[in-house]
Amino acid sequence: MPIELVPPRKGKTPNYYIRGTHFGVSVDRTAGTADRKKAVKVLQKIRADIETGAFAPKGSINFAEAALSYLRAGGEDTYIAMLAAHFGVTPLVHIDQAAIDAAAHSLYPNATGATRNRQVYTPMSAILKHANMSFPLKRPKGAQGEVRSDWLTLEQATALFDAAEEVDAELRTFLTLLCYTGLRLSEAINLRVSNINMAECYAFIPKTKNEAPRALFLPAPLIAELESHPRGMNRPTETVCRFRKNGYLYTLFGKAKAAADLPDMKFHTFRHTWATWMRRYAKLDIKGLVDTGAWKDAKSASRYAHVVLTEEAQRASMLPSPKRKKAVKGVD
Repeated sequence: MPIELVPPRKGKTPNYYIRGTHFGVSVDRTAGTADRKKAVKVLQKIRADIETGAFAPKGSINFAEAALSYLRAGGEDTYIAMLAAHFGVTPLVHIDQAAIDAAAHSLYPNATGATRNRQVYTPMSAILKHANMSFPLKRPKGAQGEVRSDWLTLEQATALFDAAEEVDAELRTFLTLLCYTGLRLSEAINLRVSNINMAECYAFIPKTKNEAPRALFLPAPLIAELESHPRGMNRPTETVCRFRKNGYLYTLFGKAKAAADLPDMKFHTFRHTWATWMRRYAKLDIKGLVDTGAWKDAKSASRYAHVVLTEEAQRASMLPSPKRKKAVKGVD
């Protein structure tokens, strides 16, 4: 039935109630007043709000409440502050694809699709999912980023490690950790000594970006660096390295890059390097990369398919060769 006023019930409440359905939206709430004229105005406003899409059913939570609940449950907090400032107390029922698209363009007007995906779409999806309000969210064009080819050769990595040691001895350890594990920057920063077993060449990441734990094998070059850690490894309650994601770390890294003549590389280049080396030298295929636990699916790991010559590509060695015309001796 259409929404209408329900008179106060003696012994129950002195206020009018508003009940019914308007354009498919069900309403069952108090008008908050015993004055019929005022109750009519409340009813009219509800009708108008439903028609404009501004009506939030009673009991629905807003973005600020949902974000706080997500964080209290252990959610990643890196990009939440800007989203909270943008959406504020907007009811979740009003946050749709268009609202998220608008937020991405407003908060990061000059960013790439990959950046917007990482800093808007991914946390929004996580918050909505936590609040049981998720829907099929379309990611922006370029959300997966470009196929990257920025990886280090062994000679470049060696030069960078040596340069880092001159800048800060512990920076060398940190960069070696990134290069030989494929860890993301935040994962390496938060890795604790207690999660490393040097004797078994093993480390454990309790929670990765993909929300899943990951076991790490520590290759011999990394074990050697950890054994030479400037502050030692007998610090079970501390992180492996003292660095945090701040200007100080980036300044140190900048100095090491400049000294090694690698000014354009990023911290994420080490992840590309590890994947590339695992493909080229350890002979892992795409499924093998996924099975390391570093990537969630084959689509994510497939960006490294191009770094190894396929068996088919190497068949070019069977192509016929043209014969060069013999030069006549004595003729310039």
